[in-house]
Amino acid sequence: MTVSGPGTPEPRPAAPGASAVEQLRKEGNELFKCGDYEGALTAYTQALGLGATPQDQAILHRNRAACHLKLEDYNKAETEASKAIEKDGGDVKALYRRSQALEKLGRLDQAVLDLQRCVSLEPKNKVFQEALRNIGGQIQEKVRYMSSTDAKVEQMFQILLDPQEKGTEKKQKASQNLVVLAREDAGAEKIFRSNGVQLLQRLLDTGEADLMLAALRTLVGICSEHQSRTVATLSVLGTRRVVSILGVESQAVSLAACHLLQVIFDALKEGVKKGFRGKEGAIIVDPARELKILISNLLELLTEVGVSGQGRDNALTLLIKAVPRKSLKDPNNSLTLWVIDQGLKKILEVGGSVQEPPGELAVTANSRMSASVLLSKLFDDLKCDAERENFHRLCENYIKSWFEGQGLAGKLRAIQTVSCLLQGPCEAGNRALELSGVMESVIALCASEQEEEQLVAVEALIHAAGKAKRASFITANGVSLLKDLYKRSEKDSIRIRALVGLCKLGSAGGTDFSMKQFAEGSTLKLAKQCRKWLCNDQMDAGTRRWAVEGLAYLTFDADVKEEFVEDEAALKALFQLSTSEERSVLFAVASALVNCTNSYDCEEPDPKMVELAKYAKQHVPEQHPKDKPAFVRARVKKLLAAGVVSAMTCMVKTESPVLTGSCRELLSRRRRRVWARSTDGSSPQALLPLALEGTDVGQTKAAQALAKLTITSNPEMTFPGERIYEVVRPLVSLLHLSCSGLQNFEALMALTNLAGISERLRQKILKEKAVPMIEGYMFEEHEMIRRAATECMCNLAMSKEVQDLFEATGNDRLKLLVLYSGEDDELLRRAAAGGLAMLTSMRPSLCSRIPQVTTHWLEILQALLLSPNQELQHRGVVVALNMVEASKEIAGTLMESEVLEILSVLAKGKESPVTRAAAACLGKAVEYGLIKPHQDGE
Repeated sequence: MTVSGPGTPEPRPAAPGASAVEQLRKEGNELFKCGDYEGALTAYTQALGLGATPQDQAILHRNRAACHLKLEDYNKAETEASKAIEKDGGDVKALYRRSQALEKLGRLDQAVLDLQRCVSLEPKNKVFQEALRNIGGQIQEKVRYMSSTDAKVEQMFQILLDPQEKGTEKKQKASQNLVVLAREDAGAEKIFRSNGVQLLQRLLDTGEADLMLAALRTLVGICSEHQSRTVATLSVLGTRRVVSILGVESQAVSLAACHLLQVIFDALKEGVKKGFRGKEGAIIVDPARELKILISNLLELLTEVGVSGQGRDNALTLLIKAVPRKSLKDPNNSLTLWVIDQGLKKILEVGGSVQEPPGELAVTANSRMSASVLLSKLFDDLKCDAERENFHRLCENYIKSWFEGQGLAGKLRAIQTVSCLLQGPCEAGNRALELSGVMESVIALCASEQEEEQLVAVEALIHAAGKAKRASFITANGVSLLKDLYKRSEKDSIRIRALVGLCKLGSAGGTDFSMKQFAEGSTLKLAKQCRKWLCNDQMDAGTRRWAVEGLAYLTFDADVKEEFVEDEAALKALFQLSTSEERSVLFAVASALVNCTNSYDCEEPDPKMVELAKYAKQHVPEQHPKDKPAFVRARVKKLLAAGVVSAMTCMVKTESPVLTGSCRELLSRRRRRVWARSTDGSSPQALLPLALEGTDVGQTKAAQALAKLTITSNPEMTFPGERIYEVVRPLVSLLHLSCSGLQNFEALMALTNLAGISERLRQKILKEKAVPMIEGYMFEEHEMIRRAATECMCNLAMSKEVQDLFEATGNDRLKLLVLYSGEDDELLRRAAAGGLAMLTSMRPSLCSRIPQVTTHWLEILQALLLSPNQELQHRGVVVALNMVEASKEIAGTLMESEVLEILSVLAKGKESPVTRAAAACLGKAVEYGLIKPHQDGE
């Protein structure tokens, strides 16, 4: 045992977690070099949790800051760098990384202080000096810009608020300039600091539509992506005041207010998520409270008398977008629960209102459908049975409050509310139908002599007929009543609704040819009448919508489909109606088109299972003879000739709550069916929004159609301008393992085309984190997927970041390319050899590593040089040339092998890129002194 002397410190064992911290830090460093920033972040985080020393903590925090910079999360990068600086005030790397984050956040004055500190610590560091010069230039430019706009802002407000300038061209130009200025962050900041919000409030108070529009659009620029300015604006204008603008009669002003409130919502919700730190560092207290105040005011607006119908619809649209969770993976649905408790009755009140005759609340033809969509979104956002039971209880209590003791008017209101629920959360609607007396009242009111009462009752009967639980009851009790209404009523508005009820019941068998609900020919007669009403221009759009509803059900029948696509007038009327203001027709139009083109998923039954089912006397669905592929292709061709692509493009561009995820999915199915035959340039324009929003199935189908377009056409012409960059994300989504092999393959082919166009597109692909997934598919067993992934990687190899991945130590990326260059699959060899030629040209250091990755490298190279395929031969010669130029040692190895003889033969061939590259190889070998030229100079 060793004994320490009096002046010697006791020897201490290493801290228990010290080696583990070091190991995790090194692991994180390697992951960072390979471009796996998320993985590196995880490793550094784990190391921090193992009791690291203050010095190690500083290093780990600054490394985390570097990861966040790469991931473009600049708020977190600044936070991590600050933590590192707290541990070690002289950490120059942490200071530099914080300055980078601050610069990206627009806080240049703070960033320059960190850079000045870096330069003082390392005066000779050229990187710091250059960064300081750059940021100094940015600050000077910003100062010049701000000073030049001072007088302009003041002048603009003077013109706008001058009563003498009313209606002049000068005033109009000033308002336009103000809006344009606010779109730039520096301009918006200048307006804000020049007492702009108070001046904009004065413009709003004028009540003039043009000035109000200018003020609202300027406020959008001030609040956009700036949390602290948003809350300051709300405190000046007042939340109630901003929300009340939604209710004005001017549709343009109401829409502008809706846009402003959406921007405010985005800022507040981002604040709840990220601690609400503004660009200038202001901290806002409890943004969740501001968010609830805003939502509370919107809920109040729903039932406020005097609010326009358009304003009410806009309030519902905002609630649909702002309240439910964006993803069910988010565990926090507290905002939804709060809205249900505070505002469910108000939403139901809008859903139970009627447009004709006008009631206390002004509503539009779309109001009830918007209320149904909101109710459906809220119900789907609930997480457990207790929450859903509370929703049911509140709905049932509201319906009972109108149904019991309120006379006939109360019963009508209750039935209308039930209809609203049946169109939204149908589970709640079904439960409401089971309340005592409700269904009986619906049947009884269908026989009323008052048109308004009949309309409410028949619509409720139609919506109830779509639910399997109620269909049998209505088939037994309601069919005769609907037939009687259809035949005897003198009012088309009643007859058309009764007809839709019959259509719904008649289509209960879906596409099953053996499940006919009505007598032969009855569905064709119903469809003919629907088409007749659809083509009747004298009817209002709201009534004609019901004809489309009927066709949406009847087009399950193939005979109806055939007649429908032959009726050019009906198709034209359908497409015109889809672009009208009657937005509630969109889902019915999409359903009818999907049915006509058989764009729904349909799996072929297993023949053995069919035989087994027949033996067990079970029902086996039968396909209609006219639903075979030849008939479907013919129907698609006729729809294209009628202009279906243009109509669908207009539908997709609709900004309405009625364009739900399910509706988008139907349009995606339909779009994918017709894309190959369409020559209409509007096709990609319609696909992009479908691929970015809607249900998972709908987005996938739209993304696959985009992939096909990108493969079969010139992407730069198909997606002109900035639109081409929007295509990348949907394509990358098809690389996920949940997608089929065909979808993976098409996505890889499409990304290959995009990666070959420009560096900016390659950077976009990298930013979407596609590289790890593409690498994974390079190991896929399916040869076509493996080949497509290799081709994609070959094109991506032109980017510096991908070259860094291949150059990083400890990976087999280069080895895989070398081995694939020797595979039997010629197309795979061509892709791998192309990637190898590219990488060895861009990164000569890789040439020396090729002999190290596999002992078969020379055989593979010789096979490429001897290939009868000139493309492969050229790639092989380029690789050989790059290796010769990279190192004399490698050149010597090649010249000592059969490669010398092969190159000599190739150099004597007919003039071509191959002969020139082979001659260059030999010339370099001569220059090294490894070989000597012949006496004739060859």
